Amino acid sequence: MEITLFAEKIIWFGPLPITNTLVTTLITTLILSLFAIIISKKISLVPTNKLVLASELVIETIFSTIEDLGDEKRAKKFFPLIATFFIFILAANYIGLLPGFNTIGFHEFHHGEKVFVPLLRSVNSDLNVTLSLALISVGMTHFYSISSLGIGSYLKRYFSLNPVNLFVGLLEIIAEFTKILSLSFRLFGNIFAGEALLVTISSLFAFILPLPFMFLEIIVGFVQAVIFMMLTLVFMVILTDKKLAH
Repeated sequence: MEITLFAEKIIWFGPLPITNTLVTTLITTLILSLFAIIISKKISLVPTNKLVLASELVIETIFSTIEDLGDEKRAKKFFPLIATFFIFILAANYIGLLPGFNTIGFHEFHHGEKVFVPLLRSVNSDLNVTLSLALISVGMTHFYSISSLGIGSYLKRYFSLNPVNLFVGLLEIIAEFTKILSLSFRLFGNIFAGEALLVTISSLFAFILPLPFMFLEIIVGFVQAVIFMMLTLVFMVILTDKKLAH
């Protein structure tokens, strides 16, 4: 059994292929949605439920982090997206470590060779997913920048009649594309490598030895969620700063 670079197709929905990472994405979204509904019904002025307390701790920590880097106004604006990135990526990474991922599936023949196709695969081991997250991150960053600074001040960051400033602006444009590559490939590379490592170790040693690597992936999953969240937040704070726009 091996991990392929691309997500495997399980079924076809008309002309559209349904991949194992898409199935996991839907499962992750469903779990988070159900969790949010359950928690929202248990919220009170003096919370006693441990899940509610843990949820409030996560929310307050994320909000205070955003507020520390920016201000209260921008914190309220950025919070929904930033919190969603962190919670979704973290949940997707941890769900991908559950038993059954990459081990339950079926065999099919590709070019005369028997190939194992897992039914479930970690969401962020698919470059399509991480690239989509990166595009949303950078796209919303520029949306917030335009809405905060205005279209005139926004364009001044990249275009100027001054040759030096124009050259710097062109470098800024190139940097925006490198942000997309950096965000997507960093998350994809770490999760894909960890998944491949776990599959390889588990195929050689079924018990005990894979446990240290599993704990390592738990740490990596958390760190990658934090990195994606913090980089997105820093980009948003920089591009919405009125002092840096002039």
